[in-house]
Amino acid sequence: MQIGCHVSIRDGYLSAAKNAYQQGASAYQYFPKNPRSLSVKAFDERDAQECKRYCQQHALQSVAHTPYPTNLSADDQALYQLTVESLRNDLEIAEACGSIGVVVHFGQFKGKHQDPLYGYLRMIEMLNEVLAKWDGDALLLIENNAGQGSRMGTTLEELTQVRSLIHAPHKIGFCLDTCHAFASALWQGENWEEVAEQARKLDYLSHVKAIHLNDSMYPHQSFRDRHANLGQGYIPEVGLRALFATPEFQELPFILETPHPAGKSHREEIAYVKERFVPTTARNR
Repeated sequence: MQIGCHVSIRDGYLSAAKNAYQQGASAYQYFPKNPRSLSVKAFDERDAQECKRYCQQHALQSVAHTPYPTNLSADDQALYQLTVESLRNDLEIAEACGSIGVVVHFGQFKGKHQDPLYGYLRMIEMLNEVLAKWDGDALLLIENNAGQGSRMGTTLEELTQVRSLIHAPHKIGFCLDTCHAFASALWQGENWEEVAEQARKLDYLSHVKAIHLNDSMYPHQSFRDRHANLGQGYIPEVGLRALFATPEFQELPFILETPHPAGKSHREEIAYVKERFVPTTARNR
């Protein structure tokens, strides 16, 4: 079981991996480029390769995360094409760094089209276009939404159905965000076994490749995406313990995206998670 956190690439990809390892992490997440831009990045391939070697040497797992403006259901054609190119760029960087894949939020349709299914159609179209020219090992990892805005991407049925309609579903995996699942009412916080059983029936759990481990600043079914530190939000500890016991999750990276004071690291929270939730036999470091 791999526990880690989100880190900055301000000083490069290798530096990001070292930063995570020095915090006691055995996994980490990073933005492959400027998180506020969809511009294609001409990245330092040597730095990425050194990052990959370092991760292999230290048994570090990593995932990338698309920039904030990324929207799989973009309606504007210019924005749509820019997003396609950005996603391919993200996949290339993740592949070079040896990452499992690139986390991307389920689409949020914001156009004026009358058909409520149009946003899903745009999302499927974009995923097919991106993946048609992608032959690397890095996956696109679709993350469940918290429910803000159009409420798209909040159910297991949506997530699995979209994957099943893609031309190359083997290039798609999932990232489960605990705060989003709680905020969207996908998970009540104390019924994980019930949710997991439904997820197995829908063939969701077998394709989860990463967990975003976040508490929620707001109550169940708030539809608000606001992360809290573990044990300081509304998700009950019993619920998190059940999630950690899920057989399908035993070798996956659990990534903290929680707040921490300026100049501080996630070292203490990583240690807290290992001590509080991870069985002794499953602790990697």
